[in-house]
Amino acid sequence: MEHPRTVGFLLVPGFALMSYAAAMEPLRAANLLSGKTLYRWWHAGPTGEPVTASNGVAIIPDCGTGTERAADMVFVCAGGNPATFNDKRSFAWLRRLARKGTTIGGISGGPYILARAGLLDERRATLHWEHLPAFREAFPDVAVVPSLFEIDGNRITCSGGISALDMMVALIERDHGRQLAAAVGDWFLHTHIREGFGPQRMDLRYRLGVADEKLLRVLGAMEMSLESPLPRATLARQAGISLRQLERLFHRHVGHGIHQHYRWLRLERARQLLRETTLPVLDVALATGFASSSQFARAYRTAFGEPPSRTRLSA
Repeated sequence: MEHPRTVGFLLVPGFALMSYAAAMEPLRAANLLSGKTLYRWWHAGPTGEPVTASNGVAIIPDCGTGTERAADMVFVCAGGNPATFNDKRSFAWLRRLARKGTTIGGISGGPYILARAGLLDERRATLHWEHLPAFREAFPDVAVVPSLFEIDGNRITCSGGISALDMMVALIERDHGRQLAAAVGDWFLHTHIREGFGPQRMDLRYRLGVADEKLLRVLGAMEMSLESPLPRATLARQAGISLRQLERLFHRHVGHGIHQHYRWLRLERARQLLRETTLPVLDVALATGFASSSQFARAYRTAFGEPPSRTRLSA
């Protein structure tokens, strides 16, 4: 008789319920569709008390992070702002599991917590696109990529949302073959199972509602060059049109000019870094293309109605 694989889930307060469900439910479906107990699971919370998801739903865990329960895999499910989670007992528990040979995974913001525990050094990893900029600044020793999920030996990371379903289908296929994996995807009406290396974000043309190819080329270049903003003339050359024509395209399709859009992108990135890293304000300013902390502070206050220091304090 095949020995069931045991999967543990560490639920961090504010975890994303959709990401968690997309990871756990395929295990139940695999058991149901195969007619066998292929997987068992348990849940842990940092204290063993009920853990509340980002939408207010609470789940009662089976144990706290001091548990000695065995597991083949343990996934950390986190959301919101994982940079604020600093429970040393949970970090030590995860390291202890890793030393025992348990496969350790993170979903959505969970990889941030794995990195805080020192479990992703020199590994390839991914996490939700919202956390990627801060993660890259905080953990330069992790080879972070913007994919749906990554399986690097006994470390598994996932960007969250419904990509957790794609990841679990891939793991079920690895454990029990393509036929059962396809049946699980079909069970959840997920007719197109995506590979792990697929992109996380919607194409710019759909995300921003822009169809003009020249403008799309420039918008993509801007998002990739926030630390060292490209001059407007350079952007126009990349589009193959005059600067005046490019400005007209921005006002027609984006609703404001090049400079305003570029500054907004940089300030949004800065706000993420202030919330999710401990970088000094000057380093945040430099990482988003501002020449000084005073210049950055003025632009930030104008955009968000508060100084950078208050955003950092509230985070």
